[in-house]
Amino acid sequence: MSLKRLFQLLVILLVSVVLLGSSSVPAGDQTEGVRAFTRQLEFNYIDWTINAFKEKLYQFSLGTARYLPARLRQQTALEYLDLVMQIQRGEAALREMYSDPNITDPESLSEPFRDKMKELYSRRRLLAPLAESILQDQLSQVVADMGLALGGQPIPPVLYHTTPLPLALIVSPRNTIRQDDNISLLPDLTLDEQVTLEEQVAEAMNVSTLVVGVGGVGVYPTMVMQTTDLNWLADVVAHEWIHNYLSLRPLGINYLTSPELRTMNETAASIAGKEIGRELIARYYPELLPPPPEELPAEPAGSSQPSEPPVFDYRREMHETRLEVDRLLAEGKVEEAEQYMEDRRVFFWENGYLIRKLNQAYFAFYGAYADEPGGAAGEDPVGAAVRRLREESPSLSHFLKRIAWLSSYEQLQGAIAGSQTGN
Repeated sequence: MSLKRLFQLLVILLVSVVLLGSSSVPAGDQTEGVRAFTRQLEFNYIDWTINAFKEKLYQFSLGTARYLPARLRQQTALEYLDLVMQIQRGEAALREMYSDPNITDPESLSEPFRDKMKELYSRRRLLAPLAESILQDQLSQVVADMGLALGGQPIPPVLYHTTPLPLALIVSPRNTIRQDDNISLLPDLTLDEQVTLEEQVAEAMNVSTLVVGVGGVGVYPTMVMQTTDLNWLADVVAHEWIHNYLSLRPLGINYLTSPELRTMNETAASIAGKEIGRELIARYYPELLPPPPEELPAEPAGSSQPSEPPVFDYRREMHETRLEVDRLLAEGKVEEAEQYMEDRRVFFWENGYLIRKLNQAYFAFYGAYADEPGGAAGEDPVGAAVRRLREESPSLSHFLKRIAWLSSYEQLQGAIAGSQTGN
């Protein structure tokens, strides 16, 4: 093994110990009360991380992806995504067979189909680790070229694993929007089990609750949901690596210290994930690069055509909803706010947005992702301040290296003031 590869392996081992060790946080009284209901349903990160880390070390020792020509590396990644699409379509077809009342013996009818699915699953087990290694190497090169590496090596090294993701139980007070608890649950809980858990915790603790799905988790290696969309995958893998990057610095270390720091973390990771992910696609898969929003065709000026009814603007409507909820809660009108949110949920549903439950916990979770104006964040100034710092930074690396060392919202405000005065 070369000295460089030995160094990389030692870095991975060291970072894994640090990040895994920092993943457990002392629980407060409310958290222990919530966990009385969730303890038997909670996701085991220790076992998952050990197994994922073993697989990554095995792939790292082989180094197969490094020996493939560039074109073959790209083809392999795309082949894997196509394989995932075949599997998803096959699983949908099987569900349809077993649901069709006109099929009296779905087991016999589907036997050849299930044999084919076994072949696809076997191919996925072989191809997935190689595809992950390829994307890890490509992302590593991108972030190194952006100035986010030490001696050409991202710290921590980019590692992710595609897996069924745990669900998350979000808990917020009813009289204000604030994420007090985020407890990871088993990924295969049925919807009935999720609803029952929400209701049990809400009634026992007099809180707002919601079980949500997530696209990635910033453990190490990071967890990423299976997808067929390479643009989405590049964005999420980059987003979660940014969490690893920040976890070794004050902003990430203090993630759970306050709602403001959580929003700073998530917004910075969302901004960086989109920029890094887009650069990866542009460099290695340019045929899949979507046009930037500003290049989308605009309405011709002076058009004589009759105007169409305005398109439903989800972000604007959700922003207005959050503002009104904040106002009602500030006035102590908790029940009125909850009825208003239910009315708005129906309104979103009627316009094609199938939101199962719209409550304080919903806004507490989604409001922290404030990389774009409006939406569930409402008038929270923290996300706007993070966006402002990015706008005033000459590069993404400059932005990340500044925000990574902040440990309070007040420091973020000071950094923006310093940018405006040229300091």
